[in-house]
Amino acid sequence: MIDEHITTDSTYFIKQERGVKETDETLRLAKKRADELGIKSIVVASIRGETALKASHVFEGYNLVIVTGVTEKNAQSFPNELLSEIESRGGRFVTAAHAFGTLGRAVNKKFGVIQVDEIIAHVLRLFSAGVKVACEVSCMAVDAGLIRTDEEIISIGGQGGADSAVVLRPSNTHLFFDSHILEIICKPR
Repeated sequence: MIDEHITTDSTYFIKQERGVKETDETLRLAKKRADELGIKSIVVASIRGETALKASHVFEGYNLVIVTGVTEKNAQSFPNELLSEIESRGGRFVTAAHAFGTLGRAVNKKFGVIQVDEIIAHVLRLFSAGVKVACEVSCMAVDAGLIRTDEEIISIGGQGGADSAVVLRPSNTHLFFDSHILEIICKPR
């Protein structure tokens, strides 16, 4: 029997500030790994659009899905001209309630009890907030029908920028435990 293995290097950022500083390097490392593995579907979390715009330049020609959470009532957090520019580069958008929030968060706010989705989020934060976000937005992209569950993707997240990237096989939110994190490309140490 032949042992098969993949040798890869993970990068660990020494975290001094939120992910803004690491965004360019995270996108570079993710693109490098996507090219090595032949991955064409990329999911990127972005709230205000700066990370999404950078990703649209790096991943032009890929199936680039930008996931924006609902941050305010009746408001899109991206300026319209930024949306247009990213779409002109082939980026597609999902704007939805957070997969690891929504009703559980409402129950917590109303009754002060923690729900299962919050426990899952806290466990994923043991790796990093960005790894948690990367897992969450991959589910949101699958739920929206823009990413398939039968292919490997790269998902990118962070706090205040991108500082974490993972290779994973995603799932729908309601089948979350069918997701598989295959590699951690980079994350804060």
